[in-house]
Amino acid sequence: MKTLLSIITIIALAITPALADAKIKAGPRKGRILELEGQNAEFFVEKDRTVSIAFYDAAGKKQPAAAQVIVATAEAPGAKTKLEFEKKGDLLVSKAPLPAGEGYQVVVQAKTSADAKPKNFRIKLLTHTCGGCPNPEYACTCDE
Repeated sequence: MKTLLSIITIIALAITPALADAKIKAGPRKGRILELEGQNAEFFVEKDRTVSIAFYDAAGKKQPAAAQVIVATAEAPGAKTKLEFEKKGDLLVSKAPLPAGEGYQVVVQAKTSADAKPKNFRIKLLTHTCGGCPNPEYACTCDE
């Protein structure tokens, strides 16, 4: 019995930091923060359903889009749609809008530079405002 309890304790200690890292963070525009090496990117769905990405340094200061590379795939029912991004001012903005509907996954692959290791993020697309916080549901920071 002590061995089983020890194993459960070890597993719980190993999982706890991973769950803490999974906490969703919202950015200044109320979009979802994607944590990258040395900087953060904010995933935000605009009113026209295009996706814009803003960048921030580790202190939260806005940075212009520069060498970062973002690619996203909307996994809407019936078809996957690849979104390509272009620089517009200080942001990267998708060239096309997200497909109609909600509740599907958007997979974002982000790199801080062309030769950096990519990091993947899965975002469930729910654009309505959360009832417990002022953010869209895809960037909800509360427990509701």
